[in-house]
Amino acid sequence: MRSPSNIATALAIVLALLAVSCSNRGAGKTTIAVIPKGQAHVFWQSVRAGAQRAAAEEHVEVIWTAPATETDLTGQANIIEDFVNRHVDAIVLAPSHRKALVPAATRAVSAGIPLVVIDSGMDFDQQVSYIATDNRQGGVLAARRLGELLKGHGKVAVLGIAAGSGSGLEREGGFQDTIHAEFPGIQIAGYQFTESDRTRGLTVAEDFLTRFPDLDGLFASNESSAVGAARAVSNRNLRGKVRIVGFDSSSDLIQAVRDGAVDTLVVQQPFRMGYEGVRAAVAALKHQPVAKRIDTGTVLVTRDNLDTPDVQRLLSPPAPEK
Repeated sequence: MRSPSNIATALAIVLALLAVSCSNRGAGKTTIAVIPKGQAHVFWQSVRAGAQRAAAEEHVEVIWTAPATETDLTGQANIIEDFVNRHVDAIVLAPSHRKALVPAATRAVSAGIPLVVIDSGMDFDQQVSYIATDNRQGGVLAARRLGELLKGHGKVAVLGIAAGSGSGLEREGGFQDTIHAEFPGIQIAGYQFTESDRTRGLTVAEDFLTRFPDLDGLFASNESSAVGAARAVSNRNLRGKVRIVGFDSSSDLIQAVRDGAVDTLVVQQPFRMGYEGVRAAVAALKHQPVAKRIDTGTVLVTRDNLDTPDVQRLLSPPAPEK
């Protein structure tokens, strides 16, 4: 029996391919497939809004299709394969795994379809451009911030994203290497993946707090793990005692910063990823030069700067069209 997530992914593929077929039979616009890791998180909706903005400016058609979950690697590979079969003009991909999506990406390029990679890296060098946060540097910034909050001493744990997640492994590696190199008085007591799931993030954080009652800090390397960490700390009345540095933003995380459950967020610019991804794909189709690597940047958000105009613009990007 097929699982609900597989059925949802299959339905998404069918609807997307119908949209491609209709658009190709219609105005004859250039069609660009944008394939995120998932769509449940507000992060991906910001990516979508950026892609739509670029599509409107460049007068191209964007088809947005996501797997049922961020861990549905087969679903994401199938979406790529189906768009290759439909001969879309270009693909913008946020790969969920460094290695698992390489065969499908290779087939796309072999079919003459330019492929732009956004958000997470992969073991692949044939992309037009890689457009993302410098995730390793984001992990470095998170480590330095948590080290500063703990005054260089204490015990911390890491809530990772998922095995094989390019962006997660870079962030978590940057964090751990910086703690070891610059804060020898801080011990990393635990490191566990949360599979991009808030409930799983809560479970992992609760487990850390139980196993290490003297824990001083948590680094949560994406939105869902940060939400889980904040809930675990709040549930145990440990706000201000267990310091949290998280990655990404959402309405729940912004409120957690206001409430003091989360000390700092390393915030990316997903709108820019979607926007630059589509623009790079269009440029490649026009045989125009494209930078091989575009760093979309990060901002540290705390209670002190949360309400400044620049941070508010970053936290409130345009919503995607329905």
